[in-house]
Amino acid sequence: MSQSTQTLDAQAVADYLSDRIEGFEGPIEFTKFEVGQSNPTFLLSTPSHKYVLRRKPPGQLLKSAHAVDREYRVQKALAETDVPVSKMHLLCEDESVIGSMFYVMDFMDGRHFNFPELPDMPRHERDGIQKTMNKTLADLHSVDIGKVGLSDYGPPGNYFERQIGRWSKQYRASETETIAAMDRLMARLVDEAPEDDGQRTLVHGDYRIDNMLFCKDSPEVLAVLDWELSTIGHPYADLAAVIMQWQMPPGGMGRGLAGVDRAAEGLMTDEEFVAAYCTYRGLDGIDHFGYCLAFCFFRMAAIIQGVYKRALDGNASNPERARQSGQFVPIFAEHGLRALDSGWN
Repeated sequence: MSQSTQTLDAQAVADYLSDRIEGFEGPIEFTKFEVGQSNPTFLLSTPSHKYVLRRKPPGQLLKSAHAVDREYRVQKALAETDVPVSKMHLLCEDESVIGSMFYVMDFMDGRHFNFPELPDMPRHERDGIQKTMNKTLADLHSVDIGKVGLSDYGPPGNYFERQIGRWSKQYRASETETIAAMDRLMARLVDEAPEDDGQRTLVHGDYRIDNMLFCKDSPEVLAVLDWELSTIGHPYADLAAVIMQWQMPPGGMGRGLAGVDRAAEGLMTDEEFVAAYCTYRGLDGIDHFGYCLAFCFFRMAAIIQGVYKRALDGNASNPERARQSGQFVPIFAEHGLRALDSGWN
C-alpha cells in the first residue's frame, strides 16, 4: 500500500486491473504528471496501451474535497454527449489497493496548453483554439442532465449561495492567517447576492484552457479534464472562471492575460469571449456578471488556501508550487472586491 502522493504500487495496480479492464496486460510503468495540485495523476504505460490513473491523496482531507468518484461519474455520463471526455474504465473505492480511492481512464494523446496567451501557437491559430474552448463550454451547459442521469448530481437551490457557504467553511478550515480582503469579500458576496434566476445546468467548476486537451492537427477539443469541482449549478460561474483567469498576470503562477495586447496577439478580449458564449447559447446578455466574477475569485482563493495548507502539512501533490501558491490568496481576494465594484452586467 502506497501512502505517498508521488508514487504508486505498480504491482498492486496491475493485479487489480488485470481482470477488470478488457484487454489489460501488464507490466505497468508509471510516471506522475507534474500538473495539478488536487488529485495526484499518473500515466500508466503497458506494452499495448496507455491509461491515466487519478487518485485521492492519502491522509487527512477536508470533507467533500478530492471527489474522484464524482469525477468518474460525470465523465462516464458525458460519453454520449457533445462534450469531449476520456473513456472511463473503472472506479476503485477499495482504499486497501493503493491507500486511497482512484479511477482509471484512457490516455488521450493531444495538445496541452498551460497558458492562455498560447505562446507556442501561430498567431492565426489562437482565435480558433479560443472559439472551440468557448463552444465546448456552451455545449456543456446545454447537456440535458436528466437524459444523462445527472439530475441528482447537485442539490437544488441557489447555486451561488450554496457554493459561498461551502467554500467559506473550507477556507476557514484551512485558514493560516487573517486576510482582511478575504473576510470583506466573503461578507460582500453574502450581502450583495442577486436574486436566483433559476438556471440549473451541469457546470465544470474549474473551466480553463490548462484543464483541456486539444487535437494535434486541429483546434478541436479532444477532452475536458479535472472534473473534481463539477456539479449542477449556474452556468455563468463557469464562464466567469475563464475571465477570472484571464485577468491574472501572464505566465508563471498567474497564467492570465492581464496587460497582454490581445488584438496584436490574435486573442479574444473578455467582452468578445462573453459575447461569443451568448451567441452559442442564444442569450441576449448576462446579468450580474461582475458578481459571478467576484465569486470565482473568492472560490479560487479558498481553493489555493487549501493547497497552501496541505503544503504546510506535508500533504501536497506538488509541494514547491503549493507553498508558492499561498501568496496569491490575498491577490485573488482583492480582484474579487474589484469585480464587485466593476459594474459589469
